[in-house]
Amino acid sequence: MNEEGAASLQYSTTEGYIPLREAINQRMKGMKINSTIDKILITSGSQQAIDLTRRIFINEGDTIICESPTYLAAINAFKSYNPKFVEVVMDDDGMVMEELEKKLKEHPNTKLIYTIPDFQNPTGRTLKLERRKKMIELANQYDVLIVEDNPYGAIRFAGETLPPVKYFDTEGRVIYISTFSKIFTPGLRLGWICADEPFIEKYVAFKQTADLHTDSFAQRITAKYLELYNIEEHINNIKAVYKERCTVMLSCIEEFFPKNLSYSKPEGGLFIWVELPESVDSRELFAECLANNVAFVPGSPFFPNGTENNALRLNYSNMPIEKIREGMKRMGEVLHRKLEKETILL
Repeated sequence: MNEEGAASLQYSTTEGYIPLREAINQRMKGMKINSTIDKILITSGSQQAIDLTRRIFINEGDTIICESPTYLAAINAFKSYNPKFVEVVMDDDGMVMEELEKKLKEHPNTKLIYTIPDFQNPTGRTLKLERRKKMIELANQYDVLIVEDNPYGAIRFAGETLPPVKYFDTEGRVIYISTFSKIFTPGLRLGWICADEPFIEKYVAFKQTADLHTDSFAQRITAKYLELYNIEEHINNIKAVYKERCTVMLSCIEEFFPKNLSYSKPEGGLFIWVELPESVDSRELFAECLANNVAFVPGSPFFPNGTENNALRLNYSNMPIEKIREGMKRMGEVLHRKLEKETILL
């Protein structure tokens, strides 16, 4: 406020506060992405970036290819324009490229591929290196855009860091989206888009009609933090906390949950994905868990075409260890009762 009080409370440029864009540009270069400040647009959270993507690229009936399952808020944003969702199955190494190629052949007018390659929401899975390269090859071959949504990539607490999909982009067809919500604070609502200038020009024009510009004060707060402090130290602190909580939650699954289910083992991010026997509806399980004062997110809303009901998402980021253990114990008790009932009915 002492340095830029008047400017921080005034209107600003749509592209964003230059020192913050410069700091983001350095983060992009740190990931070996071919970036410049002119390829960076500050948005009101990554959710606005997704919404602007919908407004710019999606017309009614267009095909969007996505992972199955995928991010619920992206589904909701895209759905308002009535596209056709084509889901591609995943395994522990992310989207299966043979299936992606099959879908691209079957849907030659695909508008874009939407992907969360690092610690995916909701599964926590990560797209392995060779598949990232293959995704670019397929996008080039079939002439489709890739929207790489990467809010969690910096929160890796195990395994080897992988370059973003955009790192392999040879034709400028990857639009990279990220956010400060997972590495700094979600309430300031700051995200960004990194893309080639012709795309950024379109995004700027559409953002001007939406909100003119992102919060001037929030941008300056974040830029000043990045100037005064080492955000990597802060991220390392976050990662240490998440690693401990994830480890505890995974051990609780082993200890308290029935054995006839499968689950992801993330190396970062916030989520664990649990797949139950096909006879179990996670929505019914959710109601029973709520009655025991514990909650999760049922899996069905993460499938844009409503294909599966027997999965659920767990989040280890927000609760202390003792509450994680108690919550997982309560969930395990409900699951055991539920599966015993299913066995009796069968």
